[in-house]
Amino acid sequence: MSSGSTSPLNKDYRDNHMSDSGQFIPVADANLGERERRYLLEAFDSGRISGSGPFVDRFETAFANFIGVRHGVACANGTIAIHLLLAAMDIGPGDEVIVPSLTYIATANAVTYCGATPVFADSDPDSWNMSATTIAPLITSRTRAIVVVPLYGNPVDMDPIMTLARKHNLLVVEDAAEAHGATYKGKRVGTLADAATFSFYGNKLMTTGEGGMVVTDNSELAERLQLLRGQGMDPKRRYWFPVIGYNYRLTNLQCAIGLAQLERLDTFIETRKRLAQQYQTALGEIDGVAFQRERAPGESVWWMFSALLPDEESRDRVADSLAAEGVETRPLFFPLHTLPPYQGDGVHCPNAEALAAAGLNLPSGHHVSDPVIKRIQHLIADTLS
Repeated sequence: MSSGSTSPLNKDYRDNHMSDSGQFIPVADANLGERERRYLLEAFDSGRISGSGPFVDRFETAFANFIGVRHGVACANGTIAIHLLLAAMDIGPGDEVIVPSLTYIATANAVTYCGATPVFADSDPDSWNMSATTIAPLITSRTRAIVVVPLYGNPVDMDPIMTLARKHNLLVVEDAAEAHGATYKGKRVGTLADAATFSFYGNKLMTTGEGGMVVTDNSELAERLQLLRGQGMDPKRRYWFPVIGYNYRLTNLQCAIGLAQLERLDTFIETRKRLAQQYQTALGEIDGVAFQRERAPGESVWWMFSALLPDEESRDRVADSLAAEGVETRPLFFPLHTLPPYQGDGVHCPNAEALAAAGLNLPSGHHVSDPVIKRIQHLIADTLS
């Protein structure tokens, strides 16, 4: 059984963009079934509904095993996961952290929460990710860390970045919010740097509603993460707080849903990969339409399939045409260096700006059928003709 629920914002969008036939195709939707319901009720009936309980431990262990690391630390959402990790790494005032400009704002915000300064790297025009080439000129004596983002589930070319980071003694974090199960040289995203974070928001490959996870092989770092997540309380001495921490826990109820989703994740990933192939075949026939490129040795999970139109005007016309027929889309993220909190002199990310101006996220997930893809193909072709 799939969920057809939407947030109030999405419901308003759906009601205002229903086609004449009464059809609406959301850009993303959660896939919830009987297993999620069963685990959730088990957690509910146990009375353990807050930030501790058996499903928390089971979910952390199972997710760490799936990624291929020793430790998983669940927390309240993906943004918090990044902040918690950076805080545990002692990133703070005076530090600079290099992040991609073309990503969701949470990546930069988490750096700012620590009192550090995000420094924005441009994108590779094919993979849409930042690279060692775009990172290297930004390294200064104040640089402490690099946060890489496998945008829309497409792995970053990590080896050159790790070589660069080790040369300059920098920490590297994977903000893998969109890349559950993606691989690079046969290894899961989440195992490629010092530590990684994931999001389980409702539109992600797997969901807990809201939620996140930090994963690492570093046992000392994992203990620090657990300490900070629970208000800084000493695990061996109740109500003794040796440090200032945060209330960043994920509930037993949410972890019950997460465990059920994780057990179905391989199926979700296969659906996304098949969908990407179908989109590429259908839209590849249209002049002027391009896609994000999956580069060997990386293997994308295609969390969100995106089309690159000839220019911003074309992108907007296509989005309007699809909306008129009940097909929801969304633009790529605004480059972070163009947003009011992060505008500054001298930031130059032309590839990120060009991609953001012309890119469009298309409906992605289990709810997208072959007829829907054909419908989208014809609408885009007609609009651009």
